[in-house]
Amino acid sequence: MLLIISGPSGSGKGTVTKKLLPSQGYALSISMTTRQKRPEERNGTDYFFCTPEEFHTVRDADGLLEHATFSGNYYGTPVSYVNQQINEGRTVVLEIDVIGALQVKSKYPEAVLVFLMPPTFRELRHRLECRGTEDEDEIERRFRRAWDEVAMLPKYDYLVINDAIDQAVEDINLIVSAERLKPRRSSGKINHFHDNINGM
Repeated sequence: MLLIISGPSGSGKGTVTKKLLPSQGYALSISMTTRQKRPEERNGTDYFFCTPEEFHTVRDADGLLEHATFSGNYYGTPVSYVNQQINEGRTVVLEIDVIGALQVKSKYPEAVLVFLMPPTFRELRHRLECRGTEDEDEIERRFRRAWDEVAMLPKYDYLVINDAIDQAVEDINLIVSAERLKPRRSSGKINHFHDNINGM
């Protein structure tokens, strides 16, 4: 399945996502991008690096679940990679903002949307201030944006409160386990069961 994790800055999306391990059947989504590859990055592992022309070709062929522009560079989630991983039985994890998540959901209705939040807005503010990576104006901007993002919560399938990282990861594992048991995701097993009944 496709698992989308969203949440405001400071919710811990990156930390939680990194704990969803390949050994548990997860595969992190890899984006296409037109930005320059950094020395430590590997094509096909960190990103699919491409030219603007290649990006536009894939986009125009409806080959991206979502796409956006940051600092003059294009980014997008390739449909082919997501489908390949899902067909191989993996849960593809896409960490993305609310707007992108709803864009993906409109194209891929089977996607499971999880919204990650700290226990309180006061804690969210505290986490933003403790990161030390933004100035006061940027912290304020991100904090105000968090209210707008939370307003989109009813469009999500699940809410996970990230009070403790390990518990948040376990909650997501439980969500994935429950989703895998839904009949609409088990058509192959149902057909196999039906064939065995007919063969008796």
